[in-house]
Amino acid sequence: MDSVFNDLYQKYHHDVFQFLFYMVRNKEQAEDLVQEVYIRVFKSYNRFEGKSSEKTWLFSIARNVAIDYFRKQRGWKERLLEKFDWSNNQVKDDYPLAEEIMVQKEEIRWIYNCLEFCTIDQRSVIIFRFLQDLSIAETANVLGWTESKVKTTQHRSLKVLKKHMEMFNRPPTYTSLMELA
Repeated sequence: MDSVFNDLYQKYHHDVFQFLFYMVRNKEQAEDLVQEVYIRVFKSYNRFEGKSSEKTWLFSIARNVAIDYFRKQRGWKERLLEKFDWSNNQVKDDYPLAEEIMVQKEEIRWIYNCLEFCTIDQRSVIIFRFLQDLSIAETANVLGWTESKVKTTQHRSLKVLKKHMEMFNRPPTYTSLMELA
């Protein structure tokens, strides 16, 4: 089991980290979530039936870990917001990029910023399809969806990205989306 686990870690830890980083937009949190993914992998590998590739199985675990994280954050944020005095207008959040993000091309930075406007499902599809270079079938397998739903979600998420990029006076290009890969 140790060699299988090490093999999985060596092959996919960078891809898993990259997926989680784009989902949570925080390096330290993504690192913590990667650890959670591999804890779940270690606990459940004996139940892996091989119906999908190890990579898609691992990404489905990573997606579930990200969803669990967002659920926990939503509860925490809601409790904090209930206690905040909104009459003073003290909060301003411009969703700045984390300082450690070193994206080379300007179009990718714009796409990255615009991912914030996508739903979690839309963001997942964009990351899997363009960053992780998964096929529609692999993406459907990871998400537990039909291929048709993946195509529809991809189409809608690209429309959201296009709309927000145009709002920022940055027309998207197919090349800029492919550079995400």
